[in-house]
Amino acid sequence: MRCPVIAARLLAVGLLAVVAGAPCRAASPPSETAYYSALSQINSTNVRDLGFAWEFKTGTYRGMEATPVVADGVLYASGPWGVVYAVDAVSGELEWRFDPHSNGQVARYANVDVVNRGVALHRGKLYVTALDCRTFALDARTGATLWETATAEGPTYACSGAPLIAGDVLVVGNGGGDTGRGGLRGYVSAYDLESGALRWRFYTVPKCGDAHAAPELRAAEGTWDADRDPAYGGGGAVWDGMAYDPELNRIFIGTGNAAPYLSARRVHGRPLDRLYAASIVALDAASGRMRWYYQTTPGDIWDYDANAKLVLADLRIGGRTRKTLLQANKNGYFYVLDRITGEPLSAQPFSFVNWSKGMTARFRPLVPASSDYARQPTLVYPGAQGAHSWAPMSFDPRTGLVYIPTLEVPNVIVNLQTNPGATIKYVDGGTGPGFATPDEDYRPEDVSPLFGALPSVPDRRPDGQPRVQAMLKAWDPVRQKAIWQQQTSEGHLVLDGGTLATAGNLVFAGREDGRFLAYAADTGAVLRTLDTGTATMAAPMTYEIGGTQYVAVMQGHGGSIMYSYQGTAAMQYVNEDRILVLKLGGSAVPKPAPRTEEPYRQPPAHEGTATRIEAGRALFYSWCSKCHTLGASAVTPDLTRLNRGTGSVDTFKSIVLDGALVPLGMARFDDVLSPENAADIHAFLVDQSWQAYDAQQKRLGSAHASN
Repeated sequence: MRCPVIAARLLAVGLLAVVAGAPCRAASPPSETAYYSALSQINSTNVRDLGFAWEFKTGTYRGMEATPVVADGVLYASGPWGVVYAVDAVSGELEWRFDPHSNGQVARYANVDVVNRGVALHRGKLYVTALDCRTFALDARTGATLWETATAEGPTYACSGAPLIAGDVLVVGNGGGDTGRGGLRGYVSAYDLESGALRWRFYTVPKCGDAHAAPELRAAEGTWDADRDPAYGGGGAVWDGMAYDPELNRIFIGTGNAAPYLSARRVHGRPLDRLYAASIVALDAASGRMRWYYQTTPGDIWDYDANAKLVLADLRIGGRTRKTLLQANKNGYFYVLDRITGEPLSAQPFSFVNWSKGMTARFRPLVPASSDYARQPTLVYPGAQGAHSWAPMSFDPRTGLVYIPTLEVPNVIVNLQTNPGATIKYVDGGTGPGFATPDEDYRPEDVSPLFGALPSVPDRRPDGQPRVQAMLKAWDPVRQKAIWQQQTSEGHLVLDGGTLATAGNLVFAGREDGRFLAYAADTGAVLRTLDTGTATMAAPMTYEIGGTQYVAVMQGHGGSIMYSYQGTAAMQYVNEDRILVLKLGGSAVPKPAPRTEEPYRQPPAHEGTATRIEAGRALFYSWCSKCHTLGASAVTPDLTRLNRGTGSVDTFKSIVLDGALVPLGMARFDDVLSPENAADIHAFLVDQSWQAYDAQQKRLGSAHASN
């Protein structure tokens, strides 16, 4: 029996609010901070009849992470690069399309690929930020540009987050905290809604020796290494995770990790918290000045950004109603903060963690020496993927529960400077450590001399290795515990999409395996499963027009794990991006065409010595593996398919060094790779191509012999 201890009131603010015209009664999410809808025509008693209404194919094949908005019968959504689609919300017919023509070179600096997480709608204007950090105000009726402004301070910033409407300003964050060897400096900017003029800018980390810095930044400078290189930007990027409280006129932001990570968390006994990285910060919407902060991971060296979505809710705690801010952090802790004062009210693990062994009375994490990888490689839960990251969680004021897409996936982390012999596969974000996921990046028997015995963790797999699993969890923020959970995958890094809760006692969520599900919000029972054939990462939304309630979700595999395909629908079907819309009484959901692979053709002639091939391997995993995998091509080209003629080293150099394919999003790397480096990478890829080709020929020969 549930104890009636929660009396919750949802704070509906305006970021993703749907301005309902005459034919459109209501829609969801009512705010960026909730992902909850009061619609209930589709409910737990009839959701079994949910089926296909219509689809809109965008013609792209990259990650889709936005949640659409609906107004006056039109559905607005953003796709890769910040392209915007306006579609009739009943028929799915295209009204207009806006392409910002983002600079393809910026794709190199976007750690999450070229995704876009949404638009903002306000009084007939639609706002979107393109990948290259230009923000646009569009006429919602026609798609015409009303104003445009560049929000980035340099060419290596990238933007994927949705802009935030906060009173009379538009707030825009950016990525780049992991770009280059020292990261870029994080900040948020506020622009006038009508003109696009800059109102204010708040920097999240101090600049070395800045005598004119705001008081909060002068105070923060003492929490950094006094000897840090002034060329370092510092990180702390605000790439997602913003919310607005109109009653307080406050903006709440989550900041990313510091850069570089810096293995040393203390210098001469003094903690290096590195404020205001890995923090939740409250800003005055009128001035941009800081009102309070809470650092979720002081001295973060594990990539525990605090950029997950923030939920604003009024909760009954300790006998009185508190205005709270809720976040399920990447670090595995669920935080309940007083959003007026910033006071932490609770912090409990919602997923297995071993980087911390609890909290002090002042809500500072207790960090054991075993989680510091400065001296030796360390198995850490959660991994850099986070126990929960950008995929939106939802809050249902009826049940008082938060519905969290959750990962229990570790990383082995190694300091590549102090452990130069490490040979794990890793993506070089420029910040120092290498990350390896147990199920994908190494075999324990190969690395036991380097890593030693893996630490003891609960609930191991039968083979003794750490468990890798994803779950949807219903979390009670007052009682600080999980009420129910559903395992959604095991054994591979397969992510769940964001969630939507509704007054119909439902929670909707998609998966990367192509399934779209409806759960009972109170019990977690699976009430409806649709096999769509397309991966879902984004959070759904719902709207009602003409007496019919619809559920809409954007589908397409990609984003930060675009190189990981095991268990995703992109392994079986063409990874065709679309907006999928459902309704009661709908038909079967159409699936994309089955995915087929052309036979390998004979690669170019072998080139390079074993030493050069090994050098190319290291360069490939440092500079190429963030976007490219070997043996799969659901999102980006499979580089084991180099062919004679078209796969020549000269062609390869023209792409990698000269930027021949920059307009298509393949950036140039001539600032970090020499012609010799490019030739070494090509030699490695030729070797990989021959291995794939020879394996194919062997299979064909075996099949021929058996016939």
